[in-house]
Amino acid sequence: MDTTPEALDQVLTQAALAAPTLAALSPASRAALLVSLARALDSDRDGLIEIAERETGLTRARLSGEVTRTATQLRLFADAAILGAHLDVRIDEFDPEFALGERPDLRRTHVPVGPVLNFAASNFPFAFSVLGGDSASILAAGCPLVVKAHSGHPALSDATAAVAQRVIAGLNLPAGTLQVIHGQRAGVTALKDARIHAGSFTGSTHGGRILADIAAARPAPIPFYGELGSVNPVFITREAIAERGALLAPQYLASVSGSAGQLCTKPGLVFAAVNDDFIRSLVAAASGSGSGSASAPSAEHRMLGPRIADAYRVGLHEVLAIDGVEPLVSGSIRIDEHGDGWVTPTIVRVTLDTFRAHRALLAEELFGPFSVVVDVPEDTDLAPLVGEFVTGTLTGTIHLSAGERSGQTELRPALEALIAELTAHAGRVVFDGWPTGVAVTPAQQHGGPWPATTNDASTSVGTGALSRFLRPVAFQNAPSAFLPPALQDENPLGIPQARSAAGQSLSWGRAVG
Repeated sequence: MDTTPEALDQVLTQAALAAPTLAALSPASRAALLVSLARALDSDRDGLIEIAERETGLTRARLSGEVTRTATQLRLFADAAILGAHLDVRIDEFDPEFALGERPDLRRTHVPVGPVLNFAASNFPFAFSVLGGDSASILAAGCPLVVKAHSGHPALSDATAAVAQRVIAGLNLPAGTLQVIHGQRAGVTALKDARIHAGSFTGSTHGGRILADIAAARPAPIPFYGELGSVNPVFITREAIAERGALLAPQYLASVSGSAGQLCTKPGLVFAAVNDDFIRSLVAAASGSGSGSASAPSAEHRMLGPRIADAYRVGLHEVLAIDGVEPLVSGSIRIDEHGDGWVTPTIVRVTLDTFRAHRALLAEELFGPFSVVVDVPEDTDLAPLVGEFVTGTLTGTIHLSAGERSGQTELRPALEALIAELTAHAGRVVFDGWPTGVAVTPAQQHGGPWPATTNDASTSVGTGALSRFLRPVAFQNAPSAFLPPALQDENPLGIPQARSAAGQSLSWGRAVG
């Protein structure tokens, strides 16, 4: 049931009331909350997975792994809250001999932005939902969290919220610490409300752009962090395809077909001069007869919901109708009596000329188990293809031969150009692997230029995600008695403090003459 206007107003009021309390929590208290949530999620995993399996059609094995990932994310952000690197503390001590005249005592840290509205994703009912990565980073930052539940798993969202709220009550934290709302109208209304100070979103480019525009059009605009669509191009060098094309093909199919292709990091495009070994191995893997093809990609998998299935059906029909599109793996989509879509993977091959002529369809993300192999001539310089066909993307992948990987090759300048182009267009550059399977770890970058995200200065995975929900504040000549703990000389939190002592600044610039 959608959240009523009266209930929404109460949710937003509680979130606003909780903000000062959560902002004042010590890092240890924030960490205790996150670890307690992780333990509760682990404890209730069986019941939650049962609900998720019923609502999403995802397999129990996939969902079990996702619960583990979600609990790990919560613990990761608990560690980050304690370590304090996200506060980016900088202290410039009073310096009467500063090069530009007397310098005041300046101390800079970061503070929570206030209540945040998080729009949950359809394809990760745990890892990008009520207690997912966005939620974990919001709570670790010290912000009240309002989750707009995804319509694809409403019962799971409420059940997960109930687990969280028991933990919150047990720690005597405000009821407004974490709340869930339902319905598109409630989500849009909340995003427009002055009590919400930031927004996050994982979903389609179309929906994300609408919400980003709403956030920007408010009388007082707020930051909005949307993770949207991505084609995740893969470039396989001529030497790599010759060296191990037969090994790459089944890996590629597995990356495309995993979770019915409903992953934002699915490789949607492969640029390579494909050979017969690659094609034979790909076909064999799809039929279940290839080596290491135990997962049988040809088995039907249910898509997340009727709307996603219908969009995939229409998009697949349009692509297959293009003259010059050759199916290498002929997949299927079947709509059952409930409107649910059941799919097997489809992989097509086109020439570079055909791809250029139909880029409006072929170069766009098709959410589902579909990918395009662009068969390029052997002597094609791959680097210019990035700028020609790729806008912003979450990932860009390069497969190299053993000799190329050592750097001892006459093709090094061309490879450096390709790497530079992918670096300019992608948030994560993958070497000799596949982009699916986003490691939950501090150095992870899950973002990229538009249309991969609405703000490519951030990440939604890894401890860097915390900074989205903080804002910087500097204290000038503040009495020590009134400094926040992070800025005190005694450093009671034991966090990193970048300090510039009196006289130190006189050496600035000497390293470059």
